[in-house]
Amino acid sequence: MIKGDGMKVEAFDFELPEELIAQTPLPARADSRLLIIDKNTKALTDTTFTAIVDELMPGDCLVLNDTKVLPARLFGAKKDTGGAVEVLLLKQEAEDVWETLVKPAKRVKVGTVLTFGEGRLQATCTAVLAHGGRMFSFSYDGVFYEILDELGTMPLPPYIRERLDEADRYQTVYAKHRGSAAAPTAGLHFTETLLKQVAEKGVSIAYVTLHVGLGTFRPVSAETIEAHDMHAEYYEVSQETANVLKETHTNGGRIIAVGTTSARTLETVYRDHGGFVACAGWTDIFIYPGYTYQAIDGLLTNFHLPKSTLVMLVSALVGREALLSAYKHAIDERYRFFSFGDAMFIRP
Repeated sequence: MIKGDGMKVEAFDFELPEELIAQTPLPARADSRLLIIDKNTKALTDTTFTAIVDELMPGDCLVLNDTKVLPARLFGAKKDTGGAVEVLLLKQEAEDVWETLVKPAKRVKVGTVLTFGEGRLQATCTAVLAHGGRMFSFSYDGVFYEILDELGTMPLPPYIRERLDEADRYQTVYAKHRGSAAAPTAGLHFTETLLKQVAEKGVSIAYVTLHVGLGTFRPVSAETIEAHDMHAEYYEVSQETANVLKETHTNGGRIIAVGTTSARTLETVYRDHGGFVACAGWTDIFIYPGYTYQAIDGLLTNFHLPKSTLVMLVSALVGREALLSAYKHAIDERYRFFSFGDAMFIRP
């Protein structure tokens, strides 16, 4: 946890017209716009996302989060009354035991049994959690994830009210390791063709895994930043990725994180190990102005919620005033915000 000196959360607030919150993905992933902000001069450039290829240089390393979003939203019923219940899987605590959010929570107590898909999947509440969530033990015949693929739906953020016709548009094209309750949205803009162009330019592409929790996207409710408790998220860095990162660092290349999740993973590893190593664990790193980045040089990210930890993380890299000025520009220029919105590149 990086501590500051009583910085107010309100300092990261801004007015966002609701119509700028993207409700659906664009027809093609790479059709998004890209706002480039130079980390040193603070100059802004409006362009399209495909320009990211021109921004990267031979010897750079692009770091992607290859987590895969679970179809983690389940609609079921209480076994005794038939009352409708919605369950959102957050984190697997043990085999068949999950931390969840439930609606309506007040009707679900310890011992309550829920049923999904006409009994193909059942869940028994084993604990009521301090944050209002519930712990469930699941029972079923077959393979859990196969049943989840059939019965579950994508857990879109609450600010997206439109139906998602193609579930894969809330997955990156390189999603591999399932475990997230939300997508690492900065990566949604990439296509396989675009990644091929990046590689052909002499840019290394490396992968980390961080399973995104919903707490990442919530506005901070505390008055000061220091009073906010970050949720912990599971991450993994392979030996292959550690080697690529070390080689890039040694040769003077730039490390460009795609998304705040990749940035948090890399900064955690560098902080805890003094460099890039193969490792796995849980991170609750909280990055905001006053923090000195050690692992990354640049960041590709989407536009985030007011007063969110993500706005604070990006502010730590480019400066709070510069970021809020860039956001004002984006609003004036009608950029699309949040998960299905446009992108921003913090140029080193």
